[in-house]
Amino acid sequence: MQGTCRVIVATLGLGLGFGLGSVPLCYAQTQTETVQETSATMSQRVQELEKEVSELRSELATLKPGGSAPAGTTAPAMAALPQSSAVSTTPTANASPGASIASLLGPTSLSGFVDMYYNYNSNQPASRTSSFRSFDAASNQFALNLIELVVDKTPEVTNSRTGYHIALGFGQAMNAVNGSDPGGLGFAQYLKEAYFSYLAPVGKGLQIDAGKFVTPHGAEVIETKDDLNYSRGLLFSYAIPYFHYGLRAKYAFNDKYSISGFLVNGWNGVIDNNTGKTYGIGFGWNPTKRISFTQNYMAGPEQVNNNSNWRQLWDTVVSYTPTSRLSFTLNTDYGRGDRMPGVAHPVFWTGAAGYVKYAFNEKYALVTRYEYYDDHDGFTTGTAQHFNGVTATFQRMIAGHILSRLEYRRDMSNAPTFLKGDGLPVTAQNTVTAGLVFMFDSREAK
Repeated sequence: MQGTCRVIVATLGLGLGFGLGSVPLCYAQTQTETVQETSATMSQRVQELEKEVSELRSELATLKPGGSAPAGTTAPAMAALPQSSAVSTTPTANASPGASIASLLGPTSLSGFVDMYYNYNSNQPASRTSSFRSFDAASNQFALNLIELVVDKTPEVTNSRTGYHIALGFGQAMNAVNGSDPGGLGFAQYLKEAYFSYLAPVGKGLQIDAGKFVTPHGAEVIETKDDLNYSRGLLFSYAIPYFHYGLRAKYAFNDKYSISGFLVNGWNGVIDNNTGKTYGIGFGWNPTKRISFTQNYMAGPEQVNNNSNWRQLWDTVVSYTPTSRLSFTLNTDYGRGDRMPGVAHPVFWTGAAGYVKYAFNEKYALVTRYEYYDDHDGFTTGTAQHFNGVTATFQRMIAGHILSRLEYRRDMSNAPTFLKGDGLPVTAQNTVTAGLVFMFDSREAK
């Protein structure tokens, strides 16, 4: 307290002259000085708090997406603010900019591609259709080979023993695959595969699939991106089936030996054309990392309302990769057993195809294919003939997810079966094809 406190003693005398007390008159002055001091202190404290809040706002601004904290600075302690004023920096469920497609789908993957091409046929067929071509038959025009979308979940021992695989497709490839199936109408014509899987607790795991699945035969597959050449060879188109419907199982003893088997309705049919069933067995052997060998066999009645004539197919695929850039593949097929009017013996067909691939680097590669196919009785192609075919494919990867291929192919037959203009057929056909495949896979998303 500043100054001197003056006290006035008031003596009240009521005859006895008794002194009642004294009152300090400095009270009002002291209260005024205290209020002035408190006001100044509060003003200073408010200014300090405003400064701290301003600093906190600056620090919080650097924590937002796209911001960067200045080097050498540290965020002020949040405990310095009252709890009601604290700002939470924990991301909410709606604010997850780092979430990827793969994390959202979990164990399920989503993949697919768009495959289109332009084909030039030197024979200039009036029908604008190249002979004996399955997925790239359209000539002298831009065409759609296949659009495919795949939803897949692989069964696992540690996570879930159940899985599924659904592949939908649209384009010329699907027309060829499902064209001969009595059940391939309506939505079914767009269904390439659809099966459920179960990994049975047998040894290292016995996988059992039930539904529609592609055939295990052959060195080529339906998807262009997984083949060596752009066009499919004659063996793929005529010697083997495209798909089956039924049950299959596969067991891998180790990284060298595996066996597989299936029981299905038959060749290329969800709906069976007789009461018999077709069975198959396969054996895989990888003696080294550079060599692989696969042998498949299947047999069963395939003719309409006929369980007597059993069709048999032996399919062999051998691959050898001496270096990381060079690879060789050999595929042989032999089929027999069906009966045809006017042919005394069971019909048969046979063929072989050899592939050589050389990768210059990750982007560029060159693949050559030679094949021989003998349709001895004309059962698969409609004419008794044998073919020789040579294919050269130059491949370039663009931007990691675009596959481009430029291909020259020459097919020859001992019979005049190739269309030419609107006149008589000829014995050879030359085509040049440019193809593009745009691919995506959620498992590669970051």
